[in-house]
Amino acid sequence: MSANIISFVIVLGVLIFVHEIGHFIMAKILGVGVEKFSLGFGPRIVGKKIGMTDYRISAIPLGGYVKMVGEAPDSELDEALIPMSFSHKPVFRRSLIVLAGPVFNLLLSVVIFFGFFQISGLPIMKPEVGALEEGMPAHEAGIHAGDYIVEVDGMPVKRWDEMAALIKQSGGSPLRLKILRNGTAVFVTVTPKLISSQNIFGEKVDKYVIGITASGAFTVERLNPFQAAAHGALETWQIAKVTVLSIGKIITGTLSAKTLGGPIMIAQLAGQQAKAGITNLIFFIALLSVNLGILNLLPIPVLDGGHLVFFLIEAVSRQPVNIKMREVAQQIGIFILLLLMIYVFYNDIARILFD
Repeated sequence: MSANIISFVIVLGVLIFVHEIGHFIMAKILGVGVEKFSLGFGPRIVGKKIGMTDYRISAIPLGGYVKMVGEAPDSELDEALIPMSFSHKPVFRRSLIVLAGPVFNLLLSVVIFFGFFQISGLPIMKPEVGALEEGMPAHEAGIHAGDYIVEVDGMPVKRWDEMAALIKQSGGSPLRLKILRNGTAVFVTVTPKLISSQNIFGEKVDKYVIGITASGAFTVERLNPFQAAAHGALETWQIAKVTVLSIGKIITGTLSAKTLGGPIMIAQLAGQQAKAGITNLIFFIALLSVNLGILNLLPIPVLDGGHLVFFLIEAVSRQPVNIKMREVAQQIGIFILLLLMIYVFYNDIARILFD
């Protein structure tokens, strides 16, 4: 339990710090004064004031905030503070400051994956057959475990996913495979079979397969810094895409909301990843960082996405959203977040009691 708590604090601390430092740095760049930079909410535990900014750690470690000069549109300011007031900046600059938090979370993921690919290289699953399903096309065609597939209909393949993609795209047409078997080239013709399976969201999907599984053998491709950065961005994009699709499917009811997890689940997973090694824990941070960045962009008042919606309305209408309307919207946003928090806590407790 203590390992879970320590891992949870580390993971959450990193994610919150990166998110809030994004807001902080952009505010400084755009000339907005920062009064408080807090990790956590509630009473101040420890901190230090440097210049006008009070850097602090607060009692409740479930978030953080950056309090800027003139953040509230109706706040009264000394004449000298108006040039560094958030509310007095153009809407585009305010949008950049708000957007910087989620963007920094996404950038953290890119940096983590860049570091991994730069140091360890890109792991590539070899197109080597591990096992076959009896009665399926590959078994009927005479493919053996240990066969190394090098061509699909004349298209050279070096990775398992390349080969699998060509089979899925076949439409059920016969495919001529070139195979290396004990160093000898062998050609076989196999006709993919259409089967029904489930995707990562539990939805029924039809796809063409030949009935083979990978051996698990892989090779490592060394990457230069530019390639590592590109793959880091691509990996982050893939996680972000799955996150957005998952949110959409939960909203539409396609994916059960029971899959949502809260602080207890995060703590358990963080502890498991920490026990598996520092690399696993860092990967877990990258995954959560993408999720945090995307979730903060949801158009819910009090989240960054909600503020961006207000700024968009202001940019279109050429006037700020009515203060009363903003207050009501933020109260609704807080209510929604409280309901969501209660629900994810319920999910966490239900998993502990009934799993």
